[in-house]
Amino acid sequence: MRYLVLVASACCLLTGCHVLSPQPILPGCSNLPDSLLAEGEPQIEQGAPLPVIDCAGWIWGIPGKVLLWNCRVENHRISPETAGVLAGYLAANELDEVKVRLNQYHPLDDWRRLRRNTSVAWPLRYSVGTISVLGETLIPGRVFGADHYNPFTATIHLYSDLPSIALHEGAHAKDFARRKYPGLYAVAYLVPGVPLFHERIATRDVMAYVEDQHDPQLIREAYHVLYPAYGTYVGDALGHCFPGLAGPFYLAGVLGGHAAGRVLASQRGTIPTAHEITAEEEGEGADGEAVIRSVEDRFSAPDPQRGHR
Repeated sequence: MRYLVLVASACCLLTGCHVLSPQPILPGCSNLPDSLLAEGEPQIEQGAPLPVIDCAGWIWGIPGKVLLWNCRVENHRISPETAGVLAGYLAANELDEVKVRLNQYHPLDDWRRLRRNTSVAWPLRYSVGTISVLGETLIPGRVFGADHYNPFTATIHLYSDLPSIALHEGAHAKDFARRKYPGLYAVAYLVPGVPLFHERIATRDVMAYVEDQHDPQLIREAYHVLYPAYGTYVGDALGHCFPGLAGPFYLAGVLGGHAAGRVLASQRGTIPTAHEITAEEEGEGADGEAVIRSVEDRFSAPDPQRGHR
């Protein structure tokens, strides 16, 4: 009975007051320096196939697959379709200096990007930023990592073949790129409960973007995946407040997220769109179809020499 009450409470938190309703991040100039990508360097790179390592990563990602109830979570095989959706989003939001690593391990370049990312003040770059890149170096995401955006290197690390997750990490990049003090904004994320703020902003931006794309499958996936993903942060925040119930709260957050996402997806016609919430946001979002086509062409015939191991 206690678990049912917790799940119901989490579901209410996730559905009440349209907590994750579509809301684009306000447009603004990117603070990322122009020197992050070397001349001629591709923005999106994919690691060469390594069957044994990728299989180990797939196995390590089983808990994530169960939590989000999707076998494409951390499957370490990113399709051209997912890469294309992310490329279109980055192009539409002029995030030209953000690097995307698709199942790729390239720590040397990450250290270079840390040094060049002057949008983050050097004391934070060479303290917290160093720790973050050191963690990515010693604990390779190719095996152990989860999808994430590193604001200190302005790099998206993607291991799941889900467009909604790719867009979510892109939304984090968009959010950080427009912050005056992205380093402090990143440090704040380490405070228990604060990630709810960051994750809500990114999720709402994705919901607005997928609505503008008018792709029913992508919209449904966003509700089914991003709501339980946000539920993990709700459960984690509640668990910090009540340590004795950390486990039940976490589970309740995930289950509540699944319930809320599916209910809202089925009632999508009654959910306010981004344009209804923000009256001043008019016009159609850029679809980036040309960018998507070019990325799909590039990934349709992978070159075994491409990417880094």
